[in-house]
Amino acid sequence: MKSFDNTPIIVGAGQQTWRKPDTSRTPIDAITEVSRLALADAGADTVVQAIDAVAIVRFIADTDPGTKVLFPRNPGKHAAQRLGISNACFYQGVIGGNTPQYLVNHFARKLAEGEHNAVLISGAELLASLFSSLRTGDDISAWAGEQEAEPTTIGKERDGLNATEKFYSLYEPINTYPLFESSLRHHLGRSQEEHQDALAELCSAMSHVAAKNPIAWAQEALSAEQVRTVTEKNRYIGYPYTKSMNSILAVDMGASVVMTTVGKARELSIDSSQWIYLRGGVDLNDIWHISERPGLHESPAIRLGWSKLSEATGVDIDEVTDFDLYSCFPCAVQVTCNEIGLSAQDRRGVTVTGGLPYMGGPGNNYSLHGIAEMTARLRKRDKGFGLVTANGLYLTKHSLGLYSTEPADSQWVTVNSDSLQKQIDDLPCLSLAADPVGTAIVEAFTVAFDRHGPKTGIVIAKNLTGERILAYTRADADTLNHLLEEDPVGRSGQVSVEDGINILDF
Repeated sequence: MKSFDNTPIIVGAGQQTWRKPDTSRTPIDAITEVSRLALADAGADTVVQAIDAVAIVRFIADTDPGTKVLFPRNPGKHAAQRLGISNACFYQGVIGGNTPQYLVNHFARKLAEGEHNAVLISGAELLASLFSSLRTGDDISAWAGEQEAEPTTIGKERDGLNATEKFYSLYEPINTYPLFESSLRHHLGRSQEEHQDALAELCSAMSHVAAKNPIAWAQEALSAEQVRTVTEKNRYIGYPYTKSMNSILAVDMGASVVMTTVGKARELSIDSSQWIYLRGGVDLNDIWHISERPGLHESPAIRLGWSKLSEATGVDIDEVTDFDLYSCFPCAVQVTCNEIGLSAQDRRGVTVTGGLPYMGGPGNNYSLHGIAEMTARLRKRDKGFGLVTANGLYLTKHSLGLYSTEPADSQWVTVNSDSLQKQIDDLPCLSLAADPVGTAIVEAFTVAFDRHGPKTGIVIAKNLTGERILAYTRADADTLNHLLEEDPVGRSGQVSVEDGINILDF
């Protein structure tokens, strides 16, 4: 099949897992190592000199003022020097798990328009080593390197929450995603027991994929019973999620891909068996603030994004052979499945890596592993399509990429995300109640746990005029156990304000 010269393709991919924490390994070391793997995978010595853009997925701890000083300002530049890349522009992404796919979509457009010849996208997280250093006091001062200017940032930095959402602890994903989960369960009409069974089956299937993935951090195939059963080692983190349903953050992992165009790949003599075509990509945000979203169980952005991506590429969901759906928590997978028209139990599976709870959740960089693994998976197929979805913040930022073993039969065309974003931005939003006192209907809830048991009840509700209310419940054992035993979603309660804090009583 004829492929047009400006068609963007992936020609190299590499991944690495360092299973033993090692504070002598710096972030630049890690990025250099996985970048070298991706460049070698492209199979042509000429690729290095063709690279004219290096983009780094930003370290997640680099966005925290307390740990930012530990990280290099321009890791891509130093990795490039070690790799022999001598004529490149340098870039970094913003915070968010959508960043790897966002960068691929961004540079696909730049490559197709002729602004770059070849692009190296790399990322690594050394969170296991970082946490080890914080515990032991090991010196990691060498990680930061010299002080210098940061590279150009791709994407817009924006706080993920408003002040009220922060006040009610929604800044912790381990609180926020369980809230979404309870809303989704209520929307599906399931009992808490039925829904726990469904979550356990989903996670068990993902763990079986990870068990066969040599890159995966956790390589144990878990039964559904093991996933859902609460034990000392598998306690609740935020109800209804046991530890086995949560992402593994403390990992040392890295991934990298090399992108170019068909025309440049021919010029560089890169074997066509290495080529994986990006058939299209889209980047959309849902209604930004959680408290303003009318539905907590859905993603209009994913729904619209997939619809337009499918329309633009002429590929429907039944033709996709492989999926890697972002899986920071089970609801992220289920919401995506609902919006793209896929059963969470589909025989094709929802991940090629094993997902964030088992393959590992390396900060902002997980989806670069998904893309690298998708590249490897599709290369083994005579014909196939792979869909990668990536999510940033709180089901807020979404990037989708559709990959293929074969080119399209027409010129590569971008999906206009800006015009689609306006459709999302024009959706009606809820307002926070100026006076929350009175009757409210619970829309979502969770109970946050610590190592000693249930600790905090959090609810999202609406008053009788349709305004949104965030609140805590009483923190006594009877109240928290009642939340766990009796489904509060859809029930009414009374909100009072005590010392400036919204409290919901049943």
